[in-house]
Amino acid sequence: MERIRKAHITLASMLANLLLILLFVVRVLAICPPMCSCSRGHRVVDCSARELGILPDSLQHNIHFLNLSHNRLQDLDGLLNHFDHLRTLDISYNHLHHLPLGLPRALWDLRASGNYIRQLEKNDTAYHWNLQNLDLSHNLLERVVLINNTLSNLQALNFSHNKFWTVPTNMPYNLEIVDLSHNYLLQILPGSLDRLPRLSIFYLHANRFTSLSEGVFNRLDGLQLLTLGENPWACEDEENINHLLTWMQQTPAKVLGCPCYTRPRCGEVHLATRRTWHSAVFTEPPLGADARYPIHRAPMQAVTSGSLSKSAQLNVAHNPSPVNTSGAGVQVLIMGGGFLTSTPHSMSTQSSTTIRTRSTKKVLPGRSCSTRHQIHICSFETTILSLLCTVVIPSAL
Repeated sequence: MERIRKAHITLASMLANLLLILLFVVRVLAICPPMCSCSRGHRVVDCSARELGILPDSLQHNIHFLNLSHNRLQDLDGLLNHFDHLRTLDISYNHLHHLPLGLPRALWDLRASGNYIRQLEKNDTAYHWNLQNLDLSHNLLERVVLINNTLSNLQALNFSHNKFWTVPTNMPYNLEIVDLSHNYLLQILPGSLDRLPRLSIFYLHANRFTSLSEGVFNRLDGLQLLTLGENPWACEDEENINHLLTWMQQTPAKVLGCPCYTRPRCGEVHLATRRTWHSAVFTEPPLGADARYPIHRAPMQAVTSGSLSKSAQLNVAHNPSPVNTSGAGVQVLIMGGGFLTSTPHSMSTQSSTTIRTRSTKKVLPGRSCSTRHQIHICSFETTILSLLCTVVIPSAL
């Protein structure tokens, strides 16, 4: 009997230890950094506008959405590579001088606008096969090195408000939206746009183009919207400008800000046989806690652009996306609940990619998770403690 009693005590002790370990794990996994707000089981984390100089501790490894925008982060090299499930990362409006090394390869949406990034090296994007949206607007970019057949799933690219003189070459072939507005672009090298059959929306307004090479847009079979306003076109140089004007008369695409014309819109010669363009009231979709992540796999419809020329402030909606063309700029909705922004610095600090989710609420210090989630955690802990009492008390008798 004594031997059986000792065996029972040993077994009870082992079970008690196991339950204590489980209780500890639950407490660790339930932690949300006190300066952040978390939702969806702490997989959606918003640490924006917290004056952070370092990455917060206690972030779960299985987070899906992380907003670190509007902080004072200077170096994130190697600090994010263990977040294997991270889909959306917003590091906009920090003090970064280069894209962080070792970013998770599972990313779909990367936003790094409003930093001090001067160049993009080939290794910065070489392994991001899953990336669909890349926003590097409002930086100091002068050159990017892109390798053929990398970024194979990238659909929306925002390089607006940088310092490019030439349109980047080797842009990913599945791109649907490219924003190169508000740069110093003077030319498009021959062949630069030949491998972009799916490109449908192309922003080139507010640059320094005076003319373009003949046939530069001829291979863009899917082009539906092109903006050319706010460029100093050399309309007196008929030899170099006539081929562009002829192309605009023949293209089925909509062209906003037509060179050398007083009218703001041209193109669309075959509009009657194509889908109808329309405008609608723009409503910003929820992102983060209210977004459903699988939707990110859907194709994007457009990209935000900081401003178009006055002549281009028209109805630029792309069916079926709603657009608001009133005010200083044009914002176009991306299907899937995400944005690439090129919002001017002069606007409110919260008007870029810092998107407060509807279900993500600000929390008081020390209260980092929602009441509902807290109840679930407490209920689970109560169950474990009850089991501990059931195991330990009988063994002591």
